[in-house]
Amino acid sequence: MAEMEKKPIKITETILRDAHQSLIATRMTTEQMVPIIEKMDKVGYHSVECWGGATFDASLRFLKEDPWERLRKFRDGFKNTKLQMLFRGQNILGYRPYADDVVEYFVQKSLANGIDIIRIFDCLNDLRNLQTAVTAANREKGHAQVALSYTLGDAYTLEYWVDIAKRIEDMGANSICIKDMAGLLVPYKATELIEALKDAVDLPIQLHTHYTSGVASMTYLKAVEAGVDVIDTAMSPFALGTSQPATEVMVETFKGTPYDTGFDQKLLAEIADYFRPMRDEALESGLLNPKNMGVNIKTLLYQVPGGMLSNLTSQLKEQNAEDKYYEVLEEVPRVRNDLGEPPLVTPSSQIVGTQAVFNVLMGERYKMATKETKDILSGKYGKTVKPFNEDVKKKVLGDDAEIITCRPADLIPDELDTLRKECEQWVQQDEDVLSYALFPQVATEFFKYREAQQTKVDQTIADTKNGSYPV
Repeated sequence: MAEMEKKPIKITETILRDAHQSLIATRMTTEQMVPIIEKMDKVGYHSVECWGGATFDASLRFLKEDPWERLRKFRDGFKNTKLQMLFRGQNILGYRPYADDVVEYFVQKSLANGIDIIRIFDCLNDLRNLQTAVTAANREKGHAQVALSYTLGDAYTLEYWVDIAKRIEDMGANSICIKDMAGLLVPYKATELIEALKDAVDLPIQLHTHYTSGVASMTYLKAVEAGVDVIDTAMSPFALGTSQPATEVMVETFKGTPYDTGFDQKLLAEIADYFRPMRDEALESGLLNPKNMGVNIKTLLYQVPGGMLSNLTSQLKEQNAEDKYYEVLEEVPRVRNDLGEPPLVTPSSQIVGTQAVFNVLMGERYKMATKETKDILSGKYGKTVKPFNEDVKKKVLGDDAEIITCRPADLIPDELDTLRKECEQWVQQDEDVLSYALFPQVATEFFKYREAQQTKVDQTIADTKNGSYPV
């Protein structure tokens, strides 16, 4: 038998972003991460995902850290490795669509501060919500990767994925990622999907999944055999459960095959040893919930991502209605269908989940609709893959509601200058206006905290110079 052509599988390491976001609510600090960078830089990763997603919000809100400073520290430390971030299309890293000038400026500053690869996705797979970010990344000579929010449903046929991949190639993306946020892609479907995409486009294909449903490692194996170029993994202390498959396991799996990564397991073991105490500490403090580590096959039955399941549970607990859990789970696919069958990922997962809870608790469907449900039905988030349920639309919006059919951001005037004026008293660096744009209240609180800390430091220096402070 002829020897197979060597095609080492490339790996994106997620421990500095998605792994701790998925398992410990994005609470890893910059101080905890920086000491291990030098070792991680020697591994030979395709890239390290270390920024974006919820890390920006969590840094400002919970850790009292400047996310831009974190990125600069990462850039200083990683001399040989590309840095990658996750970007929510027109929503950037926030929860509403922003004007094009803010999106463009955010992309520009992310690349200027050290990001190499921007993974851009939209919760509805509406490519119109991605174009501004892709064009901006191209202009700044960054790598624009467009992510398909992978999901199941009548509309999501192989033809759908192939067609959207071709359109992504046409829009100027440098690579495509299949973003399987709920762990819905099963092994043989992965073979089918990767082979179809490889036939249709010339762009590199990356696969991102979560272990929630228990199939992720097998899915990676089949995807690699089918020709996928890159897979996302997490170092073992923060792997599995609602996170990704373990880096060391995938490295060992392909050892001695044409897909051999060539990574040094001794080096990986040293990195794992560094993170293990953090995992143990998170378990002891309750930050890491053991429930997040198990297999949840309901993910496949109801197509509900792990984070959304825990959200539903806490909403029902607050209402003393935990006995309604299964009713709500059964209502989720129905609401999703009514709203045009969107993929369930931030923020569409929260919108569908909350509406399902209301429908069950009220005893009448759509007796009460959330603001976000109204916004989806009126087109403010973009175009869904299937049409809305007309009866539901009429009940929620009435007969004469104004429906948006253009790209939602076309209706948002430039806002950068206004935002600059609003926060000018706090600005110490260009990037501060972007922190403020995304999270005005949270950023202002952080700016006040930063100023107070600086005042303390200045006072200490002054006291030391005057001899009134013990050296």
